[in-house]
Amino acid sequence: MEFKVSKDLIQQLEEHIVKKNDKELEILLNDLHHADIAEILDELDFDDATYIFKVLDSDKTAEILLELEDDLRENILSRLSPKEIAEELDELETNDAADIIAELSQDIKAEVISELNDVEHAKDIVELLRYDENTAGGLMGKELVKVNENWNVLTCVKEMRIQAENVSRVHSIYVVDDENRLKGRLSLKDLLTTSTKTQIGDIYIRKLNFVNVDTEDVEVARIMQKYDLEAIPVVDELGRLVGRITIDDIVDVIKDEADKDYQLAAGITQDVESNDSVLELTKARLPWLLIGMVIEIVASFVLKGNETTFQKYSTLIIFVPLLSATAGNIGVQASAIVVQGLANGTLKQFSRGYFSKEITVSMISGTIISLLLLGYHSVMYQQYLVGMAISISMIVVILFAATLGTLVPLFLHKNKIDPAIATGPFITTTNDVFGIMLYFGVAKLILGF
Repeated sequence: MEFKVSKDLIQQLEEHIVKKNDKELEILLNDLHHADIAEILDELDFDDATYIFKVLDSDKTAEILLELEDDLRENILSRLSPKEIAEELDELETNDAADIIAELSQDIKAEVISELNDVEHAKDIVELLRYDENTAGGLMGKELVKVNENWNVLTCVKEMRIQAENVSRVHSIYVVDDENRLKGRLSLKDLLTTSTKTQIGDIYIRKLNFVNVDTEDVEVARIMQKYDLEAIPVVDELGRLVGRITIDDIVDVIKDEADKDYQLAAGITQDVESNDSVLELTKARLPWLLIGMVIEIVASFVLKGNETTFQKYSTLIIFVPLLSATAGNIGVQASAIVVQGLANGTLKQFSRGYFSKEITVSMISGTIISLLLLGYHSVMYQQYLVGMAISISMIVVILFAATLGTLVPLFLHKNKIDPAIATGPFITTTNDVFGIMLYFGVAKLILGF
């Protein structure tokens, strides 16, 4: 059952904080998962959250630190000494510790690293800090279990027992050569059912998915998703095993990428959250609103240029909002499917087959909408030629919107621009201008105006 923060619990905690009842605080929180405690701390003010954080043991607070909202984590870290921060990081795996250190100022980073008790742990963290956070190197952890292809099974088991002490979860057993180059992986079943004198080189599995330290995080996520992997090894330029990435790190990448794409699709240009300041939210949302305003002003000039047309055929102007909404929806639907295909790898570039399919779907949808529109116009206004002009114009505009919605994301993707930007205001506002131009252009041809 999922834990929910209650007002009663918050009230109890606040009372114990006021009375400095540290034992009672520990009892209340001791059996809770670190993610639940982080959720509770996010509900408290900074002072109370920091007090509770210092009361709990570092083996628990280290995990809590990873789950906290960015503002609260930054505030708590600012109230801890370099030694206290180092105590937290000693409890974390290298990739998580590196993520925390990366948030600190340069001066504090050096002090914290110097306070770490485990020298090897500190060296691994420093190595990870060299990599870009959006690459496999920035995601990977150094904790893993590896065996040499020249060992026998008995030696392998002994070495694995030693290595496993520093690994919270053993996802895979990797096989390397004398130069630490990745060769394959070892099946636990083969290890348990094979003679202790058998060479590892005779039983390991050579087929193995891996990524390079410079592989982009979204590509790592795609590979792990495609092959349903719980972990994937990371190698350097020489093929040497340097770390591994686990599924929990990839879930965060997938979530962050989905959040970014959703915001781009909504016309938000920066990564923001609901608890950000008014200024940050405004800066993120205003650019596309201004761009949309300029494009809609252009659309208004198109309408003005056709003023004599809709003065003679007044019903033409009545259906402009319907035209804009339908074209916008068609364009967004088309672009959303393309962006999804690009994201999951089912669509890598322009495909005539897919383009034909999208145009066919839009043609069928446009025909049905146009026939309904023709029937409605004929019943309401008894202007059959005008109704025909509106209906045919609607089909043309829908086909244009589908073409734009399909090709623009592919063009952006080819030019290394996030195609998610084409699923929101860009498509709808662009369709408004060109859609209205096509609408009146086709209508004029049919009406002989």
